[in-house]
Amino acid sequence: MIDRLLSTATRVSTWLVWFGGALLIGAALLVTVEVFSRKLFNVSMAGADELSGYAFGVATSLAMAYALFHRAHIRVDAAYTFFPRWLRRVADLIGLLLLLGLTVVIATTAWDLVADTVEYGSRSITPMRTPLIIPQAPWLAGWIFFILCMVLVLVAAVVKLATGRAAEADRLIGVPSVQEQIDEERN
Repeated sequence: MIDRLLSTATRVSTWLVWFGGALLIGAALLVTVEVFSRKLFNVSMAGADELSGYAFGVATSLAMAYALFHRAHIRVDAAYTFFPRWLRRVADLIGLLLLLGLTVVIATTAWDLVADTVEYGSRSITPMRTPLIIPQAPWLAGWIFFILCMVLVLVAAVVKLATGRAAEADRLIGVPSVQEQIDEERN
């Protein structure tokens, strides 16, 4: 059951990261057109910077779960390789719990921001007057999805460790080995 949920969440995270990537490519194209139109025709399409900022924020939150499933979040692991395996697992669990805690703080703040946006009908203070719920709702959804995925990964790792499947837990929350990274690049 938990493996099926992990598989589904991984698949959803892949779709979300592709969507976020498409947003970034669209933003890059928009900014490129804006730069050329200003340089060649002395005409500005006002709003390219605003829209690209929204795209970056949304794409970032949507990519967090994907990075979790691919163990791509940055870690300071200078001493990690010298730890015995059991201590690495403890460090991995603590690291995941700390990341979860930080993300809950971020998502709670984002929730409050979106609630204020809805309550006051907030719009950007730019000429576009963008209703801020448009970029903020998917941004918040990305953070919430990330939290759900972290809880799922944390529960799965604990279950795997408790049932003697430590190697599977390592592949879920541990630092990827050099060989795993090479194999990932080949696939």
